[in-house]
Amino acid sequence: MRISIIIPVYNNTTGLPECLSAVKASAKNSDAEIIVVDDASTDETPAVAASMGVRVLNLEKNSGPAAARNFGAHHAGGEILFFVDADVVLAPGALARAVRILDTRPEFAAVFGSYDAWPRAHGLVSQYRNLLHHFVHQEGNPEASTFWAGCGAIRREIFLAVGGFDAERFPRPSIEDIELGVRLRHAGQRILLDRDIQGTHLKRWKLGTVVRTDITCRAIPWSRLILNSREAPNDLNLKRSQRVSAALVMLAAGVLPLALWRVGLLVLPFTALLAVVFLNRDLFRFFRRQRGLGFAIACVPLHLLYFLYSGLSYLFVRVEVQLRSMMASPRGESGEAR
Repeated sequence: MRISIIIPVYNNTTGLPECLSAVKASAKNSDAEIIVVDDASTDETPAVAASMGVRVLNLEKNSGPAAARNFGAHHAGGEILFFVDADVVLAPGALARAVRILDTRPEFAAVFGSYDAWPRAHGLVSQYRNLLHHFVHQEGNPEASTFWAGCGAIRREIFLAVGGFDAERFPRPSIEDIELGVRLRHAGQRILLDRDIQGTHLKRWKLGTVVRTDITCRAIPWSRLILNSREAPNDLNLKRSQRVSAALVMLAAGVLPLALWRVGLLVLPFTALLAVVFLNRDLFRFFRRQRGLGFAIACVPLHLLYFLYSGLSYLFVRVEVQLRSMMASPRGESGEAR
């Protein structure tokens, strides 16, 4: 078996059939197996998967996508593991391109792509969120500093050698693929971001869900990963322009209340926010090209909010680390004194 396509799923009877139809079409002329790993769904998801003629594995308890992918990988027979999320519809040729890259570029251990520019869910928040992901990945460095499991492939031997996804550390959807990418690079492996490997994202987002997910499942664990690994590559969401943008938005938010006492101070937050828009002008131009000027303008406050809670999350983790260090130090000193 050359390729094992692994799809973790939990309670997704609506998106899974379309995901599987696209995967089956892509794998039609390939030496491939399709493995759906059901993460203890409470609905008819396993039956839906089985009705489509693919191999279905079942976890006894809900353990998160990291554990589901690991389970699928250990039962897979392919030399290449191709991970696809159950709410992603592969573009024609995406699977073949990923396999061809790994076949012809032996220096790379893994390759991944991005969402396309045609997210299925309507609404400002869903369109903003999915188009932002597309833009960030499309503008990322080909020599990637991370991995993405929504639509990405890795050599099975290397995946198992580094221990797969950290299911204990990430028992729910989080940055388990980013953390895997860090371990791959620390092991001397190289990862390729190929812009032509794409899939349509089906997920519908609401503002509250975006903020909650970004803070608890991405910003905070990613900040901890950055501080623990002591590296923040100038790539994707961590580009210097993005870090500066977050700092400027926090500065604006901090100074704005002072304008209640001195109106002249309004010039500072206003200038800082204008600078953020300028730093992210390519993104807003992209929004305008894709959905029009009105959409691009409507995305400005959403993106400023994104920078605010991302920056505050990093600041929270930074303070948390410092406090833990300060609390641990006296105990160590007193222990040595005794």
